[in-house]
Parts: sequence; C-alpha cells; structure tokens
Amino acid sequence: MASRLQKMEGDESVLLRVTHSNLKTFSAEIRFSLQSTVESVKDKLWRKCGTSVNSMSLHLYDDANTKIADLADNSRPLGFYSPLNGFRLHVIDLDPSSVTSGGWLEDTSLVDKYTISQDAYEKRDGTFRKFKDKLASQNPSALENKIPDNYMEDLCANIKVGDRCVVEPGDKRGVVKFVGQAESLAPGFWVGVQYDEPLGKHDGMVKGTRYFNCPPLHGAVVRPDKVKVGDYPERDLFEEDEI
Repeated sequence: MASRLQKMEGDESVLLRVTHSNLKTFSAEIRFSLQSTVESVKDKLWRKCGTSVNSMSLHLYDDANTKIADLADNSRPLGFYSPLNGFRLHVIDLDPSSVTSGGWLEDTSLVDKYTISQDAYEKRDGTFRKFKDKLASQNPSALENKIPDNYMEDLCANIKVGDRCVVEPGDKRGVVKFVGQAESLAPGFWVGVQYDEPLGKHDGMVKGTRYFNCPPLHGAVVRPDKVKVGDYPERDLFEEDEI
C-alpha cells in the first residue's frame, strides 16, 4: 500500500489507451488523474464512449497486453491499481441493450438514408444533373472520357488474387481479392483489397457492383500504384476472447 501511495504522490496522472468491447474501431489515449476514483474514471469514459457507469466493467492491461487488474472497487483511486503510461484500459459494456451494441455507433449502413423521388429531384434547381447537362451543351468535349481503358494495366502484372499487400498511404495491410477493370468506377485497372483491420469503406460491393466478399468496413478498391505486394504478415491484433 505504501508503494502505491508513493506512486500517487509522485505521478499525478497517467496516459492510458482505452478500448471498448462493442466499439471495435474505438481507440483513444486519455489522461487520468491517479487520485480519481474508479467511479469518476467510469464517468469520464461514459462521456467518451456512451457506456453507462452502472453497466461498465474496467480491465487494466500492461504494455505486453497482459491483464493485471479488474477495477472492481468504484471507491478506490485509480492509482491503487498501479497503472503506467501506455497501459490499456478496456471497457466492457455489460448492458445487452446498450447504445453501443449492434454496431449502431459505427456501421453507417444501419442508419436510414434520406431518399428523394425522381420527380422531386427533377424539380430542384442547382442539382448536379442539371449542371452536367448544361456543361455538356456548352462544351460536349468536356465530358469525354480522358482515361484509357488500359490505364495502369502494366502495374497489375505482378499483382494477383491472394497476395499479401500493403496499401499506401497509411501502411494498411491486407490481402488482394480482386484485380481488373471496375465497370462502376472510372476506366482503367483497379485492385480490390481486404484489410486486416476495419480500415475500409465497404464489404467488397462498390456502387451496386460486387467485386469481392469481405467483412464490413474491411474492403477497399484502389489504383494499382497504391498497392505493394510481398510477405507482409498480419499485425498483432487484440483478439476479443483474450480481453
């Protein structure tokens, strides 16, 4: 106990990385006072991630991803559990009906989209369609296709489905799932990638055309010059069953 109190007196705050059981893409570095009670830590996290204090369980992991403590006593100060800068504080939402469950805060496909009828759209001024029609009438060549059908075909020579790859910018790792022309996109050649992490925009379907299958938010279709193939292993990810 004495060593813990000395630590609290010497280090007034600690920077922890926070993750969440329901929000797979949520990760934040948050500074906490070591004198704050676990309950006040939960209250601060509630404002960040939406899990209520009464439904929140906190687990502390060290920088080697080893669980070192359950923050089970709301009245104890955070410093009692001896956290260090860079440790991970994992939020577990115990409420099955929580606002964080079901992907509602992350998956935009679950949100009702605003739609407008064709007749109503035609009656509006300043739409893109009317602008395009006006541009075409004034300068028909402005809308001609300037990209050849074989654009970047040569860069696909060494890229094949199943290759491990890295997509730039961002050093996003994944596996090649599609190589070829994409009718729903611009002319030329494209590469479809399934990222190892949810860093994409879709599940392999783009503008109504399915080019490959992958988990939601893991898919991307990019130009070949953004893709480097090679022996790129998956990053060390935190498995949910280890949390």
